[in-house]
Amino acid sequence: MRVSVRALVVDDNPVVRAGLVSLLEAGKVRVVGEAVDGAHALEQAQRLRPDIVLLDVRMPGVDGIAAAGPLSALAKVLMLSYDTDADVIGKAIRNGAAGYLVHGAFGVDELIAAVHDTVAGRASPLSPSASRAVVEALRGGDAPSAAAPPARAARSDDLGLSPREAEVMELIARGHSNGEIARTLVVSEYTVKNHVNRIFAKLGVRTRGAAMARWLGTAR
Repeated sequence: MRVSVRALVVDDNPVVRAGLVSLLEAGKVRVVGEAVDGAHALEQAQRLRPDIVLLDVRMPGVDGIAAAGPLSALAKVLMLSYDTDADVIGKAIRNGAAGYLVHGAFGVDELIAAVHDTVAGRASPLSPSASRAVVEALRGGDAPSAAAPPARAARSDDLGLSPREAEVMELIARGHSNGEIARTLVVSEYTVKNHVNRIFAKLGVRTRGAAMARWLGTAR
């Protein structure tokens, strides 16, 4: 049985905001607040302490990119936007967003699963149209082919990772969830979770997106 999740929805468009609230509530996610821009979201997050913030990118005043950093110190941040620009996505991930979903590329089940996976730290939810853009933006070059793994800019031993942790990190950078990594490496999901926790501790990060930036050598 899933643990109840408390969410804050942030979007300047009241129609989009209402639609997200309806989808979340249909999936048994408790919406504890709504906000119309980044500054309002920070005020609400400090007061309500949600588990996750569903954050739009382009808003008047303080936009989602600027707000992702301070908000990620208070809750997990999942970007929801129509924007598929690689630079925008890369900035959101570098600023602390744990995932990025593109409107129109997910249904109710996908949204609810992404919310729970983000809160639990099981994965970095990425819409198909965003996944390659993330790697492209973090690498600062051309997007890789679908079959090619992202090239590392740093050696795993330079980051203090063991060979097995490096394997896990490589799969994280390719967008795999803990369950997918477990199946690929033929180990338990519990073992993968322990590896991920150790990787985060060694890299000094709190999200998979930030770990990807370190792994690809683009963290600021």
